[in-house]
Amino acid sequence: MKTLSIDIETYSSTPLQKSGVYRYVEADDFEILLFGYSVDSGPVQVIDLACGERIPKDALQALEDDAVIKWAFNATFERICLSRFLGYPTGDYLNPESWRCSMIWAATMGLPLSLEGVGAVLGLEKQKLTEGKDLIKYFCQPCAPTKSNGQRTRNRPFHAPEKWDAFKKYNLRDVETEMGIQQRLAKFPVSQTVWDEYHQSEEINDTGVRLDMELVAQAIEMDTLSRQKLTTSIKHMTALENPNSVQQMKQWLADNGMETDSLDKKAVNELLKKAPPELADVLLLRQQLAKSSVRKYQAMENTVCADGRARGMFQFYGANRTGRFSGRNIQLQNLPQNHLPDLAEARGLVRCGDFAAVELLYEDVPDTLSQLIRTAFIPRDGAQFLVADFSAIEARVIAWYADESWRQKVFEQGGDIYCASASQMFKVPVEKHGINGHLRQKGKIAELALGYGGSVGALKAMGAIEMGLTEDELPALVDAWRQANPKIVEFWWSVDRAVMEAVKYKHTTSLYGLTFSCRSGMLFITLPSGRKLAYVKPKVGINKFGGECITYEGVGATKKWERLDSYGPKFVENIVQATARDILCYAMQTLRCCSIVMHIHDEVVIEADPRMSLEAVCEQMGRTPPWAKGLLLRADGYTTDFYKKD
Repeated sequence: MKTLSIDIETYSSTPLQKSGVYRYVEADDFEILLFGYSVDSGPVQVIDLACGERIPKDALQALEDDAVIKWAFNATFERICLSRFLGYPTGDYLNPESWRCSMIWAATMGLPLSLEGVGAVLGLEKQKLTEGKDLIKYFCQPCAPTKSNGQRTRNRPFHAPEKWDAFKKYNLRDVETEMGIQQRLAKFPVSQTVWDEYHQSEEINDTGVRLDMELVAQAIEMDTLSRQKLTTSIKHMTALENPNSVQQMKQWLADNGMETDSLDKKAVNELLKKAPPELADVLLLRQQLAKSSVRKYQAMENTVCADGRARGMFQFYGANRTGRFSGRNIQLQNLPQNHLPDLAEARGLVRCGDFAAVELLYEDVPDTLSQLIRTAFIPRDGAQFLVADFSAIEARVIAWYADESWRQKVFEQGGDIYCASASQMFKVPVEKHGINGHLRQKGKIAELALGYGGSVGALKAMGAIEMGLTEDELPALVDAWRQANPKIVEFWWSVDRAVMEAVKYKHTTSLYGLTFSCRSGMLFITLPSGRKLAYVKPKVGINKFGGECITYEGVGATKKWERLDSYGPKFVENIVQATARDILCYAMQTLRCCSIVMHIHDEVVIEADPRMSLEAVCEQMGRTPPWAKGLLLRADGYTTDFYKKD
């Protein structure tokens, strides 16, 4: 036996969507119902475990044999469930090294992250059966007890034999569909480097990170108390039945002479500028009430495993346009920042449940709880967190690609890119907290908004107006940045031409260390690392301005599969972010012997022995990969007893 293709159907009273698979399998009633498999692409067998059948000995042994490659779509689910089935305890799982995931393979080709979606896009002969959702709801989840079902809380095969037969067919078809994906993508194999990165990502997911559950429980309790007090205060001031209702609040404001279409954060901030004191007080309380800080804490409660660690928080290749990671369960990619100067003290007060002190010292309780979310992640006893992140990684990568020499010099000399950018734009020296220091903010916002072809709209989206810039200043800021960075602008349009040539004429073009090619209905951009970005079914289309542009199929803003259009600067954004991702993965591979428990954007968090050298880790992380000669990297870090933004 060389390969085993697997798909399983399971039952657990723990909701999978809320808890993630690591917590899901810990339920006392967890069981595998069906085990569908194929040996070496042979006929699919379905083992009906729920009705007493047993997995054949050779298939069972193969699960623990690292010489046999196991395939599944979203293989993490199968691997963790089968670990539990085999009796592995919490924290110990089947070795990911011998597992391959056809969902990851699909993602590397720019395809959807669902089996149904991939099958549809590839036009497979054997598609996933659509009745599966109803069957999963019926057999895999608890049911509500009713008079007609005899007050049972679970449906078993004998309750609906016809449905059970259909469920077995569904399980068999899933294995066939997964094998169909492998066959269809066989000419585009995933490189060993990407599989190595996937296996490390799985190891990090398996290790998990410890949570301070005392802090989490107290934060949830404190939030409930805070919400009750805020609601009572607003009711007293407005006489509204439900102050949470947007409709009721908008009506109350209108009755008091203040019309508004929205009550989102931005709109409320605008209203506060002109609101009379009595309305401003209500709006401020409403703003506190709207803060959803407690959701992250609830996600922690839902996800935490029996040993106090949260697992499975990283989706490898979650952003399939660039290959970057995305978040799962607690969603580490969008944690609120912390700005409290006495973070440890605030944390201590919340942890011991001293609501009165938190309210007295910090006034805005929801905001304080929000700022403490990061601090719920803690190292194991006797260890500390070592946090290291890349300095201005995207700015460094785009400067390296475009060979914008003045920017390279800034990085070489350890300068501040925001000051240097403002200096280049306004032709005067700019120093942070020094000469022309007020211009640094303009340099910063220009850097963040304009690197990928953004204009006035991008500056506004980045908060330029809120930061004190006027509408009239913005076009000049765009022009100044572009004139200061002519090689980056040239890079955008060179990439635009190369992509157009590849799609229109099927020419293969190499420039800036990148290769642009088209084959088998796919556009590929090969990065210096050797990894390819893939765009499905590219065509030449017409953009909203009436000019030619490249269109391709992908998941759009509506989360649906649709035709999207793109142009040079947007492709450059993909290239730069994908390269930053490759640099992070290279650094993580070099730090593989360290215990990486989290990584957020361009930052790694290591659960470290206090004797481990921060300097050595930052030096190692800042090493330039062999494929990126001339790229200047730098990593900075700090040690801490709980996670935070330093």
